[in-house]
Amino acid sequence: MKKIYLIGFMGSGKSAIGRRLSYSLKIPYYDMDQEIVKKMGMSIPEIFATYGETFFRQQEHEFLKTFRDEWCIISTGGGVAVNPSNRKHMRKTGLVLFLDATFSDIWKRIHRDVNRPIVQSSTREELEALYSFRKRHYKAAKHITIKTEGRSLRQITEYAAFQFHRLKTNN
Repeated sequence: MKKIYLIGFMGSGKSAIGRRLSYSLKIPYYDMDQEIVKKMGMSIPEIFATYGETFFRQQEHEFLKTFRDEWCIISTGGGVAVNPSNRKHMRKTGLVLFLDATFSDIWKRIHRDVNRPIVQSSTREELEALYSFRKRHYKAAKHITIKTEGRSLRQITEYAAFQFHRLKTNN
């Protein structure tokens, strides 16, 4: 296992923690969404508008299956864990950390974000239902859950780094 996968709902802190963890562990960090944007030459809203969500989910799956084999940290898209094949692949090839943020914290972070197509096309109630639906998939995919409520980015990063070192020592 060479990778650390950060999973969780949009706005749970995957990108922020991924960047900090990369600095702390001195290994590369990749944001799955940004890698797909680079590959496609389009923003996520453009990909959704042009090709649809199903196509985007296929791009996430392809990314997981074909991304280079190296020590690295990957922040995944919020829906990647819904696909059973993705969950299996992440668990087999890396340490899966579920950043478990409360919906109220997430809502504060995302409700005005124009770069999140699902946020722009959904009500708060619909997003909360999606959050509840996805949460069981995050739990099925994860090795470790990190509760983010009341914790600073530094505390979360230190805990994630500790888990990585523990895994590396035991392998």
